Amino acid sequence: MIQGTCSNAGKSFLVAGICRALRHEGVAVAPFKAQNMSLNSYVTLAGEEIGRAQALQAQACGLEPLVEMNPILLKPHTQTGSQIIVLGKPVASMEARQYFAYKTSLFDTVKVSYDRLARDFDVIILEGAGSPAEINLKAHDIVNMRMARYAQASVLLTADIDRGGAFAALMGTMLCLEPWEQDLTTGFILNKFRGDASLLKDALDYTTAKTDKPFWGVMPYLENLGLPEEDSVTFRESGFEQQGDKEAETLDVACVDLPHISNITDFDALALEPDVRLRLVQHPHDLYAQPPDCLILPGSKSTLADLAQLEHKGLARAILDFAHKGGMVVGICAGFQMLGQGIGDPLKVESGCRQKQGLGLLPMTTELGEAKRLHRLTTTHLPSGLPVVGYEIHHGRTRLGDGPALPLFEGEALVGLSNTKGNVWGAYVHGLFDSDAFRRHILDGLRQSKGLAPKGRVVAAYTVEEGLDRLAEAVREHLAWDKIRALLLG
Repeated sequence: MIQGTCSNAGKSFLVAGICRALRHEGVAVAPFKAQNMSLNSYVTLAGEEIGRAQALQAQACGLEPLVEMNPILLKPHTQTGSQIIVLGKPVASMEARQYFAYKTSLFDTVKVSYDRLARDFDVIILEGAGSPAEINLKAHDIVNMRMARYAQASVLLTADIDRGGAFAALMGTMLCLEPWEQDLTTGFILNKFRGDASLLKDALDYTTAKTDKPFWGVMPYLENLGLPEEDSVTFRESGFEQQGDKEAETLDVACVDLPHISNITDFDALALEPDVRLRLVQHPHDLYAQPPDCLILPGSKSTLADLAQLEHKGLARAILDFAHKGGMVVGICAGFQMLGQGIGDPLKVESGCRQKQGLGLLPMTTELGEAKRLHRLTTTHLPSGLPVVGYEIHHGRTRLGDGPALPLFEGEALVGLSNTKGNVWGAYVHGLFDSDAFRRHILDGLRQSKGLAPKGRVVAAYTVEEGLDRLAEAVREHLAWDKIRALLLG
């Protein structure tokens, strides 16, 4: 089991790398995380919602994602409240204190999910959450040491040395653990190191002497893996920093930074393109001073609250001015809903606000309800005839209002909608830009509007396979791989 000294220590990628390395050796392996808190989620073929990280880990194993891989998912919608997803379906929205009381009843569900995977696979690689040393949370633990004890799993504790304070974090974590938790901890991994690892020897020896726990490796900082992040933590820290080499003539694609932004992985494929530069829009000045070639309103877990924030900051007015001047505005999921004339939340599914006026750029209205649409889809983009593959995760049901508009996708008209001019459109489809030919079609249209020659062909193929293979290679090279194999396989 991989646990960390903090959130975003790189646990998810370590699990994915170990899973891929074992798959390369023909081992039947699967990932498991009892509870995940994330606004980046995915939909299984059975229509169940799990964390995006576990979907990636499943892909590393060569598997279709299963709900058992992440039986509990928390999707924060306020500072203290989250929607609770159990076995892929929403059961309630709770404040933290409510959830703590409810959580202990979920451990049986967690154990059943783990047991099903353990029955069907030779090896399960477990992932913890946050830190096992969060003493304010330990009494309610179902994901870290309590889970490790149930699974009889050895724990490797990882720290992010790129953040600083890694050795203090490792030693401090051990001090906060009970004796039985210390016994479960087999060793340490230093993650995201930049430089010559041999220079760390004295620090490694000191930490081992103080804790009686050896280091099982130092993982280097791996740039441009092209793998989706677990949540918006890294995104908020670095924005769209790592985008690779870019051409001289690029398209400026801007994303509105919503307070409760979700599924930021929708932008990963765009970041891969050599003629696209992504940036964040946080203030009206960002739009007025430098109008982008395309502005995207992303998904959100708190649609009405985020729409209110756009108005409060003056961004709603700036978006309208941009669209009315012919600028391209695209909405994805909640962003699509915001483009309409209004959004209702009569049951207060996402917030305390029952009704909010939309931007009014598309003739449609949305009402949020208890039922949540969780659906993988393959459809056709009607204007181009190109295939699009993605998934839907939303509470809203959208109805067409008065005014001219064009359906964008085959089948249900309101999977996507465009104004007649074509400069404002949106869709419920997460992963929309992962389809290579469709993405290039949209980008070539933007290039022509900018006076640039279209590429006319797919330039960048979006795939995570190469990144997973690089991760597996790094795991084998920089971790004590023979010891890990012996621990897992005997």
